Amino acid sequence: MVIAAIETVDYHAAGEPFRIVSQGLPTVAGDTVAERRAIVIGAGGTATAPRPGPLDDIRRLLTREPRGHGGMYGGFVVPPDDGEAHLGVLFWHKDGYSTACGHGTIALGAWAVDSGRVAAPADGTARVYIDVPSGRVTAIVHRRAGRTTSVTFRNVPTGIAARKIPVTTSRGPVQVDLAHSGACYASVSATSLGLAVTPEQLPEITAIGREIRAALADEPATRHPDDPRLSGVYGVILHEELPDTGTGLHQRNVTVFADGQIDRSPCGSGTSARLALLADSGRIATGDELRHESIIGTVFTGRVVGTHAAGVVTEVTGTAYRTGEHRFLLDADDSLGTGFLL
Repeated sequence: MVIAAIETVDYHAAGEPFRIVSQGLPTVAGDTVAERRAIVIGAGGTATAPRPGPLDDIRRLLTREPRGHGGMYGGFVVPPDDGEAHLGVLFWHKDGYSTACGHGTIALGAWAVDSGRVAAPADGTARVYIDVPSGRVTAIVHRRAGRTTSVTFRNVPTGIAARKIPVTTSRGPVQVDLAHSGACYASVSATSLGLAVTPEQLPEITAIGREIRAALADEPATRHPDDPRLSGVYGVILHEELPDTGTGLHQRNVTVFADGQIDRSPCGSGTSARLALLADSGRIATGDELRHESIIGTVFTGRVVGTHAAGVVTEVTGTAYRTGEHRFLLDADDSLGTGFLL
């Protein structure tokens, strides 16, 4: 007997998966997306150790083997905070729930238009307004000849929390910069750790990312100034310089987030954090372009487009492609239940 049947539409944005669940979900209480996330995590739970519940059972089913994998990412489509937005989303990964996700916003924008949920011209742009736990974001979907060609993610304002925080690591002392861009990101030069952002060095990168995140657990600057639900380091960005392009700066990065999960894309919200730090250093001006490359060579382009009382306003452009449509089943006699992680 089948006790669960979950249908998804899967995309990837610059190589990072995004599994969209829009139907068949249990009702989640709460008046806002941020409240729903807190309720799903549950009293006594944390973002990376949520309490058991019907919705979290679905997250586990979709992120764990044999239906998912340790790098899986996705979102539950939920009602928006009000009628001004098209949809809301609860972002999730193998360990729990995040407060922001740029690559997911890019994928959701493409899905909303491609599925007909949001009307769009054959040539031109459509704006998809999405409520996420950190606020309202916009996916600007670019179209040509009836096809989605790219999506620009306009993030919530990004504010710098601290610069050059000393952190002692197993690879020596380093200086870390912190920025809140829907989630709190710690940026550190990979070169300063004797590392290069390459797949061959991924085990060392993952280990040091987890180490730095743990070292910053009690750092006051990781606390969000307005919303404690957004506090705590979500991801550690290890970055390195590449030769400038004809249009601006060029960097490669890898983000280690949650409990050692690796972002295959250049990280959308993380790109916002990098842009704010580069602008603060005087290395990038409003309108200048950052070519942001991932550990697998995929690219987002980012720019600062304005200022805000809470920081700078950024836009990040990338592509998203549908990879499949799935109907996942859970049989009552399956001893593995919602699955396992290795």
